[in-house]
Amino acid sequence: YKRARLGMGYLPQEESIFRKMTVEQNIMAILETLPLSKTERRNRCDQLLHQFGIERIAKNIALTLSGGEKRRLTIARSLVTRPKLLMLDEPFSGVDPIAVYDVQQIIVNLRKSGLAIMITDHNVRETLSIVDRAYLIYDGRVESEGTKDFLINDPISRQLYLGERFKM
Repeated sequence: YKRARLGMGYLPQEESIFRKMTVEQNIMAILETLPLSKTERRNRCDQLLHQFGIERIAKNIALTLSGGEKRRLTIARSLVTRPKLLMLDEPFSGVDPIAVYDVQQIIVNLRKSGLAIMITDHNVRETLSIVDRAYLIYDGRVESEGTKDFLINDPISRQLYLGERFKM
């Protein structure tokens, strides 16, 4: 929680929602940890439900959600504290191709709003298509870094991870 107080949000790879609670209750549970009035909590919850297009499923039990809906909910929850930096661990895992595109658009929109975003992911195509800068970490060390175009054409990146036949 100290990192959250310092302005860091985190989206874990594994499912981190309260499965037996509703979508709305999941968001409100995080809001309860903040020094806000009941009205401020309600308004923030409504804003997040709307921002992530999940207001129509607000009363649904989280266990019944699709992979993409769960991902939207977890992103909304990670933004409750209004972080300055959002760390996303494998944001595209466990979601279908349509939901991958939705998550990409959410990330792009969050970035445009001024939020700093750090992504760790093995899904190279999905990740490189939306980032400004990328780092290839191999055996615990940064082996290559740069723009998408640089990494795609970098011999070290191709040798260690992408492969010679990789294309975007």
